[in-house]
Amino acid sequence: MKTLKSLLVATGLSLVVSSPIFAQETSQNKVIITGVRFAYPLVDKWIKQYSAENPKAQIVIETRTITDPEKYDLLIEAYDQEKEVKESREYVSIGRYALLPVANSKSQFAKEYSDKGLIEKIYKQIFFHDIYAEKDKSITTPFTVYTRLQKAGAPLTFAKYFGYEQQQIKGKTIAGADEHLIKALLKDDTGITYTVPGLAFDLTSRKPAEGLTIIPVDLDGNGRVSKEEKAIDNLDQFLLKLETEKVKNIPVEYVHFSIAKNNSNPEAKKFLLWVASHAEEDLHQYGYLKPEAKRLQLEKEKLERFSAVK
Repeated sequence: MKTLKSLLVATGLSLVVSSPIFAQETSQNKVIITGVRFAYPLVDKWIKQYSAENPKAQIVIETRTITDPEKYDLLIEAYDQEKEVKESREYVSIGRYALLPVANSKSQFAKEYSDKGLIEKIYKQIFFHDIYAEKDKSITTPFTVYTRLQKAGAPLTFAKYFGYEQQQIKGKTIAGADEHLIKALLKDDTGITYTVPGLAFDLTSRKPAEGLTIIPVDLDGNGRVSKEEKAIDNLDQFLLKLETEKVKNIPVEYVHFSIAKNNSNPEAKKFLLWVASHAEEDLHQYGYLKPEAKRLQLEKEKLERFSAVK
């Protein structure tokens, strides 16, 4: 009995002594990520793959709120930040996303413009407020544009590409993430919006997502939409076209990971290095374009130098 008591006491002391060490190790290996939600499925796959190779790592994604971004170890961002922000954070480009117009498949707009397509002039008139633009009175089909309420990567990129500001996008503003635009559109048989391939297409079938019609656009800028430009029913073929041809009327921007330059989490640095070496394998699967080869190489070299700093 005395021996048993001694053993229990010894075990208890061992736990008391080891707990702070275990907690410290757990804290050091924990990485909290937040940012643009449409990238979560891709980043989640990377987390699972990395964790399988690094079992002690605890990497989690938290939905971003108004919390100070400094709370997070890594931010996923879908647009270039201001100069002042870049001075305190290191940026790594992990892939590129495109933006394309989609409509509720039941809408008259989908039926008409899946055949007509959108040339730049009509594209701008439908999606943007511009008191100086020449109006085309032939647009009589009813439509309702849905756009993001908050400042975010997709609407900023979409507006900037066509020479506007986010607040100049027409339509009903929706709070929440990009997928909430799709949900709102699917409830409105006049609904149209802009979105990323990962939401416009079904990632399993590689065909347009159920209930959505992807509207073709004038890709070569010749003022008309050809039969070839209307062939956008396969995600992989669409991504290949964007990567190998110079196209117009499809905004494309980088998705970035950013990390604090000072006092950054060592495990977060390790994860970033792993992503830089493995990202290309999964980008197409989730509807992203690969980074430009030269840029990717420079990003890897920059990250290796940054990771070497203790």
